[in-house]
Amino acid sequence: MGISIRAYARHRGVSHVAVLRASKAGRIPLEQDGTIDPIKADAAWDQRTDPGRKKEKTNNLKPVAETALGSVRETLKEQGLPTSGNVTFVQARTAHEIAKAHLARLRLQRMKGELVDRPRAMALVFRLAREERDSWINWPVRVAALMAAELGIDTHQMQRVLEDHVRSHLADLAEVKPEFR
Repeated sequence: MGISIRAYARHRGVSHVAVLRASKAGRIPLEQDGTIDPIKADAAWDQRTDPGRKKEKTNNLKPVAETALGSVRETLKEQGLPTSGNVTFVQARTAHEIAKAHLARLRLQRMKGELVDRPRAMALVFRLAREERDSWINWPVRVAALMAAELGIDTHQMQRVLEDHVRSHLADLAEVKPEFR
């Protein structure tokens, strides 16, 4: 006398549907009364199942990537919560809830228009800096004649000196790199 299809499925660690399919395909034998002899069925299952489709029996614990653990530790540390050597499920759950709360806050800030889009802000700063630079480059041409007349010197010489000093100053300003963090 054998065991039921569901009991055999639990024994194999598969669904009862997988056992039904295996019996219909003839990969495992059924007893006369519709039950399954686990010893015969295990041997037949292993022999008649395609090796590429076999699942390795493992414990149901999956390894957690060290980056995920590091992320949990970092989140807890940012909140001033203790982090011991091993990360517990409760600590991971707490870090997850903290992260969800941060995301919800960011979504709300975005909806309110309080957050700035980084690429758009960078493009805007770049455009404004370029306009400022162009304005300064054109300034000596506009004022050189007026300044030369006031000082009583050659206009061309005044423009050249002003352009040299403006370009030197702009080169110094170009070394400043804005950081959007």
